[in-house]
Amino acid sequence: MVKQKLHVKVGDTVTIISGFHKNETGEIIKVNKKTGKVIVKGINFKFRHMKPNTENEIGEIKQFEAPIHHSNVKLSN
Repeated sequence: MVKQKLHVKVGDTVTIISGFHKNETGEIIKVNKKTGKVIVKGINFKFRHMKPNTENEIGEIKQFEAPIHHSNVKLSN
């Protein structure tokens, strides 16, 4: 894979320009240059259902921010 040149960096405030979260704003907390995706704080939450691995554990639902492609965000002032 080729690393992509991104127009955003960690700490930038961005606006989502397409998709379900269009016109929402947030701060970038992580950038993956290999895939060209960014994780925006408070945007694009997904849920993962975790099964218990041992008898003493209980199952749980974890909530996390999923990555968004950098072409779907723009810098906001």
